[in-house]
Amino acid sequence: MPFEGVVPATDDDAIAGVPARWVAAPASTDEAAAILRGAAAHDLTVVVRGAGTKQDWAAPPRRLDLILDTRRLAGVVEHAAGDLITVVRAGTPLSDLADALAPAGQQLALDAPLPGATVGGTVAVNTSGPRRMRYGTARDLLIGATVIRGDGVVARAGGKVVKNVAGYDLGKLLTGSYGTLGLITECVFRLHPLPAATAYVSRRATGVDDAGRMAAAVLGSQVVPSALEVDAAPDGGIVVTVGLEGVPEGVAARVTTARQLLGGDPTVSGTAPDGWSAYPWGPGDVGIKLTGALSRVPALLAAGVAARQRHGVPLAVRGSAGTGVLYAGLPGSCAPETVAGALDDLRAAATRAGGHAVVVCAPPAVRDRVDLWGPVDGLHLMRRVKEQFDPAGRFAPGRFVGGI
Repeated sequence: MPFEGVVPATDDDAIAGVPARWVAAPASTDEAAAILRGAAAHDLTVVVRGAGTKQDWAAPPRRLDLILDTRRLAGVVEHAAGDLITVVRAGTPLSDLADALAPAGQQLALDAPLPGATVGGTVAVNTSGPRRMRYGTARDLLIGATVIRGDGVVARAGGKVVKNVAGYDLGKLLTGSYGTLGLITECVFRLHPLPAATAYVSRRATGVDDAGRMAAAVLGSQVVPSALEVDAAPDGGIVVTVGLEGVPEGVAARVTTARQLLGGDPTVSGTAPDGWSAYPWGPGDVGIKLTGALSRVPALLAAGVAARQRHGVPLAVRGSAGTGVLYAGLPGSCAPETVAGALDDLRAAATRAGGHAVVVCAPPAVRDRVDLWGPVDGLHLMRRVKEQFDPAGRFAPGRFVGGI
Protein backbone atom coordinates (compact mmCIF):
# COMPACT_ATOMS: atom_id res chain seq x y z
CA MET A 1 0.00 0.00 0.00
CA PRO A 2 1.62 3.31 -1.07
CA PHE A 3 0.03 5.57 1.61
CA GLU A 4 -2.87 5.96 4.04
CA GLY A 5 -6.37 5.95 2.63
CA VAL A 6 -5.52 3.85 -0.41
CA VAL A 7 -6.39 0.17 -0.86
CA PRO A 8 -5.59 -2.32 -3.63
CA ALA A 9 -8.00 -2.28 -6.55
CA THR A 10 -10.27 -5.24 -7.38
CA ASP A 11 -11.16 -6.70 -10.75
CA ASP A 12 -14.17 -4.36 -10.87
CA ASP A 13 -12.01 -1.25 -10.58
CA ALA A 14 -11.41 -0.30 -14.19
CA ILE A 15 -12.09 2.76 -16.35
CA ALA A 16 -13.07 2.16 -19.98
CA GLY A 17 -11.43 -1.25 -19.75
CA VAL A 18 -8.19 -0.04 -18.15
CA PRO A 19 -7.60 -1.65 -14.72
CA ALA A 20 -6.49 0.44 -11.75
CA ARG A 21 -3.83 -0.47 -9.20
CA TRP A 22 -5.32 1.35 -6.22
CA VAL A 23 -8.61 2.81 -5.01
CA ALA A 24 -9.38 5.54 -2.47
CA ALA A 25 -12.75 6.72 -1.18
CA PRO A 26 -12.34 9.92 0.85
CA ALA A 27 -15.23 11.22 2.97
CA SER A 28 -14.23 14.89 3.04
CA THR A 29 -12.38 17.54 1.08
CA ASP A 30 -9.47 17.35 3.54
CA GLU A 31 -9.20 13.58 3.12
CA ALA A 32 -9.33 13.92 -0.66
CA ALA A 33 -6.61 16.58 -0.58
CA ALA A 34 -4.38 14.35 1.53
CA ILE A 35 -4.87 11.46 -0.88
CA LEU A 36 -4.01 13.64 -3.88
CA ARG A 37 -0.89 14.88 -2.10
CA GLY A 38 0.07 11.26 -1.56
CA ALA A 39 -0.64 10.45 -5.19
CA ALA A 40 1.63 13.30 -6.26
CA ALA A 41 4.40 12.13 -3.92
CA HIS A 42 4.20 8.61 -5.38
CA ASP A 43 3.79 9.79 -9.00
CA LEU A 44 0.37 8.18 -9.39
CA THR A 45 -2.14 9.08 -12.09
CA VAL A 46 -5.73 9.55 -10.93
CA VAL A 47 -9.16 9.07 -12.47
CA VAL A 48 -12.19 10.26 -10.51
CA ARG A 49 -15.21 7.95 -10.31
CA GLY A 50 -18.68 8.68 -9.00
CA ALA A 51 -21.50 6.24 -9.67
CA GLY A 52 -19.68 5.00 -12.78
CA THR A 53 -22.54 5.82 -15.15
CA LYS A 54 -20.23 7.54 -17.66
CA GLN A 55 -16.91 5.76 -17.21
CA ASP A 56 -17.13 4.36 -20.76
CA TRP A 57 -17.39 7.89 -22.16
CA ALA A 58 -14.42 9.45 -23.95
CA ALA A 59 -11.10 7.68 -24.45
CA PRO A 60 -9.54 5.18 -22.04
CA PRO A 61 -6.83 6.67 -19.79
CA ARG A 62 -3.30 6.16 -21.06
CA ARG A 63 -2.31 5.13 -17.55
CA LEU A 64 -4.38 4.43 -14.46
CA ASP A 65 -2.80 4.06 -11.04
CA LEU A 66 -5.50 5.30 -8.67
CA ILE A 67 -9.29 5.55 -8.84
CA LEU A 68 -10.61 8.23 -6.51
CA ASP A 69 -14.18 7.22 -5.66
CA THR A 70 -16.40 10.14 -4.61
CA ARG A 71 -19.45 8.27 -3.35
CA ARG A 72 -18.58 8.97 0.30
CA LEU A 73 -18.35 12.66 -0.57
CA ALA A 74 -22.14 12.86 -0.47
CA GLY A 75 -24.88 14.96 1.08
CA VAL A 76 -26.30 18.45 1.05
CA VAL A 77 -24.05 20.86 2.95
CA GLU A 78 -26.46 23.79 2.82
CA HIS A 79 -29.83 24.66 1.32
CA ALA A 80 -30.63 28.35 1.46
CA ALA A 81 -34.21 28.06 0.26
CA GLY A 82 -34.85 31.80 0.53
CA ASP A 83 -31.93 32.51 -1.80
CA LEU A 84 -32.60 29.55 -4.13
CA ILE A 85 -29.07 28.24 -3.50
CA THR A 86 -27.70 24.85 -2.46
CA VAL A 87 -24.21 23.59 -1.59
CA VAL A 88 -23.86 19.88 -2.28
CA ARG A 89 -21.01 17.37 -2.22
CA ALA A 90 -19.89 15.94 -5.54
CA GLY A 91 -20.70 12.30 -4.81
CA THR A 92 -24.38 13.01 -4.16
CA PRO A 93 -26.74 11.28 -6.63
CA LEU A 94 -28.93 13.76 -8.49
CA SER A 95 -31.99 11.80 -7.34
CA ASP A 96 -31.00 12.25 -3.68
CA LEU A 97 -30.54 15.97 -4.22
CA ALA A 98 -33.97 16.19 -5.85
CA ASP A 99 -35.54 14.46 -2.83
CA ALA A 100 -33.78 16.85 -0.45
CA LEU A 101 -34.94 19.98 -2.31
CA ALA A 102 -38.51 18.92 -3.09
CA PRO A 103 -40.02 19.61 0.38
CA ALA A 104 -39.13 23.28 -0.16
CA GLY A 105 -40.76 23.23 -3.60
CA GLN A 106 -37.40 23.67 -5.32
CA GLN A 107 -35.23 21.82 -7.81
CA LEU A 108 -31.84 21.70 -9.45
CA ALA A 109 -33.27 21.97 -12.96
CA LEU A 110 -31.01 19.37 -14.57
CA ASP A 111 -32.39 16.29 -16.27
CA ALA A 112 -30.74 12.97 -15.44
CA PRO A 113 -30.35 10.99 -18.69
CA LEU A 114 -28.46 8.26 -16.79
CA PRO A 115 -30.18 7.06 -13.60
CA GLY A 116 -27.92 7.08 -10.57
CA ALA A 117 -25.57 9.77 -11.88
CA THR A 118 -23.86 11.94 -9.28
CA VAL A 119 -23.54 15.70 -9.11
CA GLY A 120 -19.79 15.52 -9.74
CA GLY A 121 -20.10 13.27 -12.76
CA THR A 122 -22.80 15.48 -14.21
CA VAL A 123 -20.56 18.53 -13.87
CA ALA A 124 -17.49 16.68 -15.16
CA VAL A 125 -19.07 16.01 -18.55
CA ASN A 126 -21.71 18.78 -18.47
CA THR A 127 -24.58 16.40 -19.16
CA SER A 128 -28.02 17.84 -19.73
CA GLY A 129 -31.42 16.89 -21.05
CA PRO A 130 -34.53 18.36 -22.68
CA ARG A 131 -34.98 21.19 -20.19
CA ARG A 132 -31.64 22.77 -21.05
CA MET A 133 -33.73 24.90 -23.40
CA ARG A 134 -35.20 26.80 -20.44
CA TYR A 135 -32.75 26.29 -17.59
CA GLY A 136 -29.40 25.70 -19.28
CA THR A 137 -26.78 23.08 -18.45
CA ALA A 138 -24.71 22.33 -15.37
CA ARG A 139 -22.27 25.03 -16.48
CA ASP A 140 -25.07 27.59 -16.39
CA LEU A 141 -26.42 26.54 -12.98
CA LEU A 142 -23.07 26.16 -11.21
CA ILE A 143 -22.13 29.35 -9.33
CA GLY A 144 -19.35 28.07 -7.07
CA ALA A 145 -17.13 25.08 -6.43
CA THR A 146 -14.47 23.62 -4.15
CA VAL A 147 -11.69 22.14 -6.25
CA ILE A 148 -8.53 20.16 -5.45
CA ARG A 149 -5.54 20.40 -7.78
CA GLY A 150 -3.27 17.51 -8.64
CA ASP A 151 -0.79 18.58 -5.96
CA GLY A 152 -3.48 18.46 -3.27
CA VAL A 153 -3.99 22.22 -2.96
CA VAL A 154 -7.63 23.15 -2.27
CA ALA A 155 -9.15 26.11 -4.12
CA ARG A 156 -12.58 27.69 -3.84
CA ALA A 157 -14.17 29.61 -6.68
CA GLY A 158 -17.37 31.57 -7.04
CA GLY A 159 -19.69 32.01 -4.10
CA LYS A 160 -23.19 31.60 -2.75
CA VAL A 161 -24.86 34.44 -4.59
CA VAL A 162 -26.14 34.25 -8.15
CA LYS A 163 -24.45 37.48 -9.26
CA ASN A 164 -20.83 37.07 -8.25
CA VAL A 165 -17.94 38.64 -10.13
CA ALA A 166 -15.24 37.94 -7.55
CA GLY A 167 -12.35 36.11 -9.17
CA TYR A 168 -11.98 33.66 -12.06
CA ASP A 169 -14.88 31.26 -12.64
CA LEU A 170 -12.87 28.11 -12.07
CA GLY A 171 -15.94 25.93 -11.59
CA LYS A 172 -17.22 26.64 -15.08
CA LEU A 173 -13.79 25.91 -16.53
CA LEU A 174 -13.79 22.46 -14.93
CA THR A 175 -17.35 21.79 -16.08
CA GLY A 176 -17.14 19.54 -19.11
CA SER A 177 -13.41 18.87 -18.71
CA TYR A 178 -13.95 15.13 -18.08
CA GLY A 179 -12.01 15.22 -14.82
CA THR A 180 -8.73 16.18 -16.50
CA LEU A 181 -8.06 19.41 -14.57
CA GLY A 182 -8.90 18.70 -10.93
CA LEU A 183 -11.30 17.16 -8.46
CA ILE A 184 -14.50 19.04 -7.59
CA THR A 185 -15.60 18.05 -4.08
CA GLU A 186 -18.44 20.55 -3.53
CA CYS A 187 -20.72 22.45 -5.89
CA VAL A 188 -22.85 25.54 -5.34
CA PHE A 189 -25.91 25.69 -7.59
CA ARG A 190 -28.68 28.15 -8.15
CA LEU A 191 -32.10 26.53 -7.92
CA HIS A 192 -35.54 27.01 -9.45
CA PRO A 193 -39.05 26.49 -8.10
CA LEU A 194 -40.74 23.22 -8.92
CA PRO A 195 -43.45 23.87 -11.51
CA ALA A 196 -47.03 23.62 -10.29
CA ALA A 197 -48.10 22.05 -13.60
CA THR A 198 -46.40 20.23 -16.46
CA ALA A 199 -47.73 19.14 -19.84
CA TYR A 200 -46.34 17.45 -22.94
CA VAL A 201 -47.82 18.08 -26.38
CA SER A 202 -46.67 15.56 -29.02
CA ARG A 203 -47.33 14.97 -32.68
CA ARG A 204 -45.93 12.47 -35.17
CA ALA A 205 -44.38 14.23 -38.15
CA THR A 206 -44.88 13.12 -41.74
CA GLY A 207 -41.16 13.53 -42.36
CA VAL A 208 -38.10 15.66 -41.66
CA ASP A 209 -39.56 18.75 -43.33
CA ASP A 210 -42.75 18.50 -41.29
CA ALA A 211 -40.75 18.13 -38.07
CA GLY A 212 -38.74 21.20 -39.02
CA ARG A 213 -41.91 23.17 -39.70
CA MET A 214 -43.33 22.28 -36.29
CA ALA A 215 -40.12 23.19 -34.49
CA ALA A 216 -39.86 26.51 -36.31
CA ALA A 217 -43.49 27.32 -35.50
CA VAL A 218 -42.95 26.71 -31.78
CA LEU A 219 -39.68 28.65 -31.71
CA GLY A 220 -41.27 31.60 -33.44
CA SER A 221 -44.18 31.77 -31.02
CA GLN A 222 -44.74 33.07 -27.50
CA VAL A 223 -45.51 29.63 -26.06
CA VAL A 224 -42.23 29.64 -24.02
CA PRO A 225 -41.55 25.89 -23.84
CA SER A 226 -39.22 24.36 -21.29
CA ALA A 227 -38.26 21.80 -23.92
CA LEU A 228 -38.73 21.18 -27.62
CA GLU A 229 -37.69 17.65 -28.44
CA VAL A 230 -37.52 15.62 -31.62
CA ASP A 231 -37.30 11.82 -31.58
CA ALA A 232 -36.43 10.05 -34.84
CA ALA A 233 -36.72 6.33 -34.12
CA PRO A 234 -34.90 3.65 -36.14
CA ASP A 235 -38.25 2.55 -37.63
CA GLY A 236 -38.53 5.88 -39.44
CA GLY A 237 -41.08 7.61 -37.23
CA ILE A 238 -40.38 11.18 -36.10
CA VAL A 239 -42.19 12.68 -33.10
CA VAL A 240 -41.98 16.31 -31.98
CA THR A 241 -42.80 17.06 -28.33
CA VAL A 242 -43.26 20.42 -26.63
CA GLY A 243 -42.65 20.40 -22.85
CA LEU A 244 -44.50 23.11 -20.91
CA GLU A 245 -44.17 24.11 -17.24
CA GLY A 246 -45.77 26.75 -15.06
CA VAL A 247 -48.97 27.50 -13.18
CA PRO A 248 -52.01 25.37 -14.14
CA GLU A 249 -53.95 28.15 -15.89
CA GLY A 250 -50.96 29.29 -17.88
CA VAL A 251 -49.95 25.78 -18.91
CA ALA A 252 -53.51 25.01 -20.05
CA ALA A 253 -53.56 28.09 -22.27
CA ARG A 254 -50.13 27.32 -23.72
CA VAL A 255 -51.18 23.72 -24.42
CA THR A 256 -53.96 25.08 -26.63
CA THR A 257 -51.47 27.28 -28.46
CA ALA A 258 -48.94 24.45 -28.84
CA ARG A 259 -51.58 22.17 -30.33
CA GLN A 260 -52.41 24.80 -32.92
CA LEU A 261 -48.76 25.32 -33.75
CA LEU A 262 -48.06 21.61 -34.24
CA GLY A 263 -51.20 21.12 -36.33
CA GLY A 264 -52.94 17.84 -36.96
CA ASP A 265 -54.18 16.02 -33.88
CA PRO A 266 -51.45 16.18 -31.20
CA THR A 267 -51.63 14.20 -27.98
CA VAL A 268 -51.47 15.92 -24.60
CA SER A 269 -50.23 14.26 -21.43
CA GLY A 270 -49.17 15.17 -17.94
CA THR A 271 -46.41 12.58 -18.07
CA ALA A 272 -43.34 12.58 -20.29
CA PRO A 273 -43.35 10.38 -23.42
CA ASP A 274 -41.24 7.22 -23.61
CA GLY A 275 -37.56 7.99 -23.99
CA TRP A 276 -37.88 11.52 -22.62
CA SER A 277 -34.53 12.69 -21.21
CA ALA A 278 -32.87 9.36 -22.08
CA TYR A 279 -30.09 8.95 -24.60
CA PRO A 280 -30.97 6.92 -27.72
CA TRP A 281 -28.46 4.22 -26.85
CA GLY A 282 -27.87 1.64 -24.14
CA PRO A 283 -24.83 0.14 -22.38
CA GLY A 284 -22.22 -1.01 -24.87
CA ASP A 285 -23.73 0.93 -27.78
CA VAL A 286 -22.33 3.79 -29.82
CA GLY A 287 -23.44 7.26 -28.70
CA ILE A 288 -22.79 10.40 -30.74
CA LYS A 289 -23.48 14.01 -29.76
CA LEU A 290 -24.43 16.32 -32.64
CA THR A 291 -24.59 20.09 -32.46
CA GLY A 292 -25.58 22.75 -34.92
CA ALA A 293 -27.42 26.02 -35.43
CA LEU A 294 -31.14 25.93 -34.66
CA SER A 295 -31.99 26.55 -38.29
CA ARG A 296 -29.95 23.48 -39.24
CA VAL A 297 -31.65 20.96 -36.94
CA PRO A 298 -33.78 19.60 -39.82
CA ALA A 299 -30.58 19.09 -41.82
CA LEU A 300 -29.04 17.12 -38.95
CA LEU A 301 -32.18 15.00 -38.75
CA ALA A 302 -32.08 14.42 -42.48
CA ALA A 303 -28.43 13.40 -42.24
CA GLY A 304 -29.34 10.83 -39.59
CA VAL A 305 -32.10 9.39 -41.75
CA ALA A 306 -29.80 9.31 -44.79
CA ALA A 307 -26.99 7.63 -42.83
CA ARG A 308 -29.45 5.02 -41.55
CA GLN A 309 -30.50 4.17 -45.09
CA ARG A 310 -27.08 4.40 -46.71
CA HIS A 311 -25.31 2.17 -44.19
CA GLY A 312 -28.23 -0.09 -43.35
CA VAL A 313 -28.09 0.49 -39.60
CA PRO A 314 -30.86 1.17 -37.03
CA LEU A 315 -29.63 4.66 -36.21
CA ALA A 316 -31.77 6.67 -33.78
CA VAL A 317 -31.65 10.45 -33.29
CA ARG A 318 -33.15 12.25 -30.31
CA GLY A 319 -32.60 15.66 -28.81
CA SER A 320 -33.41 19.32 -28.55
CA ALA A 321 -34.80 21.10 -31.57
CA GLY A 322 -34.82 24.13 -29.30
CA THR A 323 -31.07 24.25 -28.60
CA GLY A 324 -29.50 22.44 -31.56
CA VAL A 325 -28.13 19.58 -29.47
CA LEU A 326 -29.05 16.11 -30.74
CA TYR A 327 -27.87 12.61 -29.89
CA ALA A 328 -27.51 9.66 -32.24
CA GLY A 329 -27.30 6.03 -31.17
CA LEU A 330 -26.14 2.88 -32.94
CA PRO A 331 -26.06 -0.71 -31.65
CA GLY A 332 -22.71 -1.75 -30.27
CA SER A 333 -22.87 -4.80 -32.53
CA CYS A 334 -22.37 -2.67 -35.65
CA ALA A 335 -19.10 -3.26 -37.46
CA PRO A 336 -16.50 -0.57 -36.73
CA GLU A 337 -16.20 0.22 -40.45
CA THR A 338 -19.95 0.76 -40.67
CA VAL A 339 -19.92 3.06 -37.65
CA ALA A 340 -16.99 4.97 -39.16
CA GLY A 341 -18.91 5.52 -42.38
CA ALA A 342 -22.05 6.72 -40.60
CA LEU A 343 -19.94 8.98 -38.37
CA ASP A 344 -18.26 10.55 -41.40
CA ASP A 345 -21.69 11.42 -42.82
CA LEU A 346 -22.95 12.84 -39.52
CA ARG A 347 -19.75 14.79 -38.90
CA ALA A 348 -19.91 16.38 -42.34
CA ALA A 349 -23.52 17.40 -41.72
CA ALA A 350 -22.69 18.81 -38.28
CA THR A 351 -19.81 20.83 -39.74
CA ARG A 352 -22.12 22.29 -42.39
CA ALA A 353 -24.55 23.11 -39.58
CA GLY A 354 -21.87 25.08 -37.75
CA GLY A 355 -21.39 22.44 -35.04
CA HIS A 356 -19.60 19.21 -34.22
CA ALA A 357 -20.10 15.47 -33.98
CA VAL A 358 -18.42 13.82 -30.99
CA VAL A 359 -18.45 10.12 -30.16
CA VAL A 360 -19.54 10.05 -26.53
CA CYS A 361 -19.23 6.30 -25.95
CA ALA A 362 -18.45 3.25 -28.03
CA PRO A 363 -17.17 -0.33 -27.74
CA PRO A 364 -13.35 -0.69 -27.77
CA ALA A 365 -13.23 -1.84 -31.39
CA VAL A 366 -15.09 1.27 -32.52
CA ARG A 367 -13.01 3.60 -30.33
CA ASP A 368 -9.88 2.17 -31.94
CA ARG A 369 -11.24 2.78 -35.43
CA VAL A 370 -12.69 6.31 -35.30
CA ASP A 371 -11.65 9.79 -34.23
CA LEU A 372 -13.83 10.32 -31.15
CA TRP A 373 -13.66 14.11 -31.11
CA GLY A 374 -13.16 15.26 -34.68
CA PRO A 375 -11.75 18.73 -35.44
CA VAL A 376 -11.71 20.94 -32.33
CA ASP A 377 -11.10 24.67 -32.40
CA GLY A 378 -8.74 26.09 -29.78
CA LEU A 379 -7.04 22.80 -28.94
CA HIS A 380 -3.74 24.60 -28.33
CA LEU A 381 -5.43 26.77 -25.70
CA MET A 382 -6.93 23.70 -24.04
CA ARG A 383 -3.47 22.14 -23.84
CA ARG A 384 -2.12 25.29 -22.16
CA VAL A 385 -4.95 25.20 -19.60
CA LYS A 386 -4.11 21.57 -18.84
CA GLU A 387 -0.45 22.47 -18.39
CA GLN A 388 -1.35 25.26 -15.99
CA PHE A 389 -3.80 23.33 -13.82
CA ASP A 390 -2.26 19.86 -13.98
CA PRO A 391 1.36 20.26 -15.13
CA ALA A 392 2.29 16.73 -14.09
CA GLY A 393 -0.57 15.28 -16.14
CA ARG A 394 -1.93 13.25 -13.23
CA PHE A 395 -5.68 13.69 -13.79
CA ALA A 396 -7.24 11.30 -16.32
CA PRO A 397 -4.35 11.35 -18.80
CA GLY A 398 -5.50 10.86 -22.36
CA ARG A 399 -9.23 10.88 -21.61
CA PHE A 400 -10.08 14.21 -23.20
CA VAL A 401 -9.81 15.75 -26.65
CA GLY A 402 -6.36 15.75 -28.24
CA GLY A 403 -5.07 13.24 -25.68
CA ILE A 404 -5.33 15.78 -22.86
